[in-house]
Amino acid sequence: MSEIEIQLKKGVLGLCVLALLSRGDSYAYEIASRMADAVDMGEGTIYPLMRRMQSDGLVVTYLEESPSGPPRKYYRITETGRSRLAEQVAEWRGFTAAVDGLIQGHVEAEVEAGAPAAAPQEEGEPSHEA
Repeated sequence: MSEIEIQLKKGVLGLCVLALLSRGDSYAYEIASRMADAVDMGEGTIYPLMRRMQSDGLVVTYLEESPSGPPRKYYRITETGRSRLAEQVAEWRGFTAAVDGLIQGHVEAEVEAGAPAAAPQEEGEPSHEA
């Protein structure tokens, strides 16, 4: 996994968890499983994040009986969490639009110059230009 991918994932985990909880209450293992499927997040990451979100007032917890063992701790997004989610979604959309604009400008410049849009030439590699 690249360094940029690791940093991007760290930066958006809270946003993703709040988005999941805005659709319905869930328990930590279920959240971790859904996050692992979507963004390849390790299960151990979710528990400290959920504790931090609870202490920040973004989520509340309650226990619910489980058909397969002890009661499960469920998480529910709070109004503060919904407000934070709305703020973060707006920030995310603005950020990704700006990055997309920069990337698109780079790709368009390469196309206009006749350069391939992918696979930059390695230093010391012979040029194939005529």
